[in-house]
Amino acid sequence: MIRAALTLAALVLAAPALRAETRYVTDRVEITVRSGPSLQNRILKLVPSGTAVELLEADPESGYSRVRLADGTEGWIITRYLMDAPAARAQLAEARKRVAELEAETASLRERIAELEAQGQALGAERDQAVQKARELELRLDRIQRTAGDALRIERERNELQTYARKLEGELQTLRAENDALRDQSARDWFVAGAGVLLVGLLTGLLLARMRGRRRSGWDSL
Repeated sequence: MIRAALTLAALVLAAPALRAETRYVTDRVEITVRSGPSLQNRILKLVPSGTAVELLEADPESGYSRVRLADGTEGWIITRYLMDAPAARAQLAEARKRVAELEAETASLRERIAELEAQGQALGAERDQAVQKARELELRLDRIQRTAGDALRIERERNELQTYARKLEGELQTLRAENDALRDQSARDWFVAGAGVLLVGLLTGLLLARMRGRRRSGWDSL
């Protein structure tokens, strides 16, 4: 008896605590799709909240609307259960899905940015190498241009020397021709002089012979 009284007292004391707990009504409800616009018509299907349906017609008098489900089923639903926008739960689920997609895109973009930064660093190093190589090529080109300038100068001097050599060769040939002509003239002069000397010698011999003959004749007459 005492134990029963204690148990009853405990239940009485615990009752206010149980009544003070908070509960929430679930937002996952199922809506009936009936064969006609009244509660007396049979239930065709139960669809959860947030289900998209195609509105075919609305009956303001009965408060029902005729709809078509995704599987092709047509029936009547209480009009006040239909909304122009998705339910909050569906919107929240869509928002969470979008957030997850955005987070995935953000992670992908971060990876892409890291790759681009790495590529940028690599391109920077390649650019520095290209600049260094360009400077080296400029120096080589400058040396080549100077060498080419020297080669042109040397070729110009060579051409001038060849022209001068041809000129000297022409003058030498002229001198040789004049020398040959002088030699021929000298030979002719020597020939003429020799002939003259020979002729003078012959004439002198003849004169001396005559003079000797006359002297002998004179001596013989004496």
